[in-house]
Amino acid sequence: MIPSIHKRGSETIGLIHYLYGPGTDEEHIDPHLVAAFDPLTPDPSRDPKATQEQLQRLLDQPINALPAHRRPKKHVWHLSVRAAPDDPILSDEQWGDIARRTVAATGIAPDGDDSACRWAAVRHADDHIHIIATLVRDDGRRPRLHNEARRAQSECRRIEADYNLRRVASGDGTAAKRTTSAERHKANRQGRDRAAREELRETVRRAVAGAASTNEFLDRLKDAGLLVRTKVLPSGDLKGYTVALPGDRNKDGEPVFFSGSKLAPDLSLPRIQERFTTDSAAPDTTDGEQPQRPTAPSAPATARRTTTHAAWAALLVLDHSGDEGTAAAQIAATGEVLDTLAKTSALHTRNELRQAAWEFERASRSHTRAEFRHAQGLRRAARDLVHGGPTFGRGEDGAATAMVLDTLIFLTLSAAHWHAQRQHAQQAEAARRAAAHLRSAYQQAAVEPLAVLRERGRRIAPSLPRHHATTVRAALPEVAETVLAEPGWDALAATLTDATQAGHNPQALLAEAAAGRELDTADSISDVLVWRLRRMADLPAYAPAPDSTRAGRLTNRQAMTPPLAAPSRSRTPRR
Repeated sequence: MIPSIHKRGSETIGLIHYLYGPGTDEEHIDPHLVAAFDPLTPDPSRDPKATQEQLQRLLDQPINALPAHRRPKKHVWHLSVRAAPDDPILSDEQWGDIARRTVAATGIAPDGDDSACRWAAVRHADDHIHIIATLVRDDGRRPRLHNEARRAQSECRRIEADYNLRRVASGDGTAAKRTTSAERHKANRQGRDRAAREELRETVRRAVAGAASTNEFLDRLKDAGLLVRTKVLPSGDLKGYTVALPGDRNKDGEPVFFSGSKLAPDLSLPRIQERFTTDSAAPDTTDGEQPQRPTAPSAPATARRTTTHAAWAALLVLDHSGDEGTAAAQIAATGEVLDTLAKTSALHTRNELRQAAWEFERASRSHTRAEFRHAQGLRRAARDLVHGGPTFGRGEDGAATAMVLDTLIFLTLSAAHWHAQRQHAQQAEAARRAAAHLRSAYQQAAVEPLAVLRERGRRIAPSLPRHHATTVRAALPEVAETVLAEPGWDALAATLTDATQAGHNPQALLAEAAAGRELDTADSISDVLVWRLRRMADLPAYAPAPDSTRAGRLTNRQAMTPPLAAPSRSRTPRR
C-alpha cells in the first residue's frame, strides 16, 4: 500500500471537481465519499441535494473564519493511498478505516482531537482513495505535520499487516517519481506500453551507461531518437537538459519535455557529470600504447569477458571494502552494465535482461553518495559493451554472455546484501528481483555452451574424470560429492582438462575459485565453477570438441599432469 502526498494547493473546489469528475480519460468510476471528518458530511454523488460547492464550503469553514491576512496561501492538503496490483479489492468500509488511520497518523486529525483539521476521503477506483484536507484546524491553529510522509508510510506498513495485504518495502526518498494515472492513460491512448516518463528514464539511463563525457551522453540521446534541449549559462557552461519523445505532445501539440531530475534523482546533469570525473576510456598500457578496442567479429564476446573480470572485481569490493562511497559507486556502475547488456543482448535473453536492468535501477540509488572514481572498471566495461555491439548469442558470444551473467547474479545478490545491512529495504528488494531475472537470462544463455562442454566431458578418456574427481575431493572436500553428483560435472571435467592443457594447476585453481566467493547460493555449483575456472584460466568460453587428430595425440598422462611450475592464478586479464 503506497501513500503519496501531493503538492499543496490553494483552491479546494478545484481538487473536489477533479476527484468527482470523470478523470482525464474517463477513468474515474462512481466517485463517492468513504469517510470524512464528520459522519454527516454530505456526499455530492449520493445526496441529490448536496453539491460539490457545499462540500467545499464545509471543508473551508476554518479558513474563512480567519482574518484574510492570517489565511495560508496553500491550505489544501492532498494524499492518495493506493493498494498493490495483486491486493484484493477492499470495501468502502475498509477504505474508510484506512483513511481515518492515515489522517490520524499524519497529524491531520489525531484520534480524540475534536478541533482537528477537516478532511474527506473520495474513492473513484477499486484500488485507491484520495484524501483532501484543510490545513487550518477548527480552533484556528495550524496542524503539526512534521514528517507526515514518513508517518503515512509507517501507518501503511501496519495497515498491510492488519489487512493481510502485500508488504511494500519502505522507501527513503531516493526513488524515481512514479507515473501518474493521467500519464498511464495517455500512454494507452497513444498505443505505448509504458508512460513517456518511464520510456525516457530507460533511454536516458542507457545513454549514460559507459559514456565518457557530457557531449557523448547528449549525442547518444539524439541518436536514440529523443528530442533534446539544453540550457546554457551566460558563461557558456551547460546548466541542464530536457528530453521528450517525438510523439508525446500536450493539448497544444507541443512536445512534453522532462528534465533529468524529473525522471530520476540521479539523472540530473550534475549527478550524471559526476560519473565523468575520471576518464572512462581504458588506461594506457605500460609501453604507452592504447590497448586495442574490441573489433568485430569477436567484439561482443571480448567485451563480455572484460565485463566478467570487472564484475568479479566489483564483487570483491562489495564483500570486503569498508568505504561506503566506493561500494555505492560499484552498485551504481553495475546498473550501467545491466543497461548496456540489455541493449546489446541477443533476442532470446533481451527481455529478461531488460527487466533485470529496470529492477536494478532502484537498487543503484541510495542516500550514500557514489564515488565514481572507484568504479571506472565497470564503467569501462559498460563502454566496451556499447562499442562491442549486439550479439547473436551463439558460439563464443553466447558462452561469454552466460559467463558474465553468472558473475552478475552474484554481484546483484551482494548488492542486495549490502543494502539490507543498511536498512535500504526497497533497494535490497529491487536487487533481489534483478537477480531473479538474471538467473532466467542465464538459463537461456547457458543452454548451448554447457551442452557442448558436457558432451566433451562425456567423450574424454575414462581415466580423466576419475583423476579430476580426486582433484575436486582434495580441493573442495566440503562440496565435492555434491559437485560430482550434479549434471554439470561432465562440463567441469572438460574444463579441468582444458585448464591442465593450458598449463594451470587444476587443484590450486579450484581452491582459488571456491575461496573467492561462497558457493552456497549457487543453483549448480559445478556450473558456477565452470565459468569461474574458464575466466580465471582465460580459457575460451565456448570450446567445441577438439579435432580428432589433435585429440588422438593427447595422452592421458599429458591431460592429467600439470606442469611443475603451474601457476595457481590466471594470467592478467586482457583489456
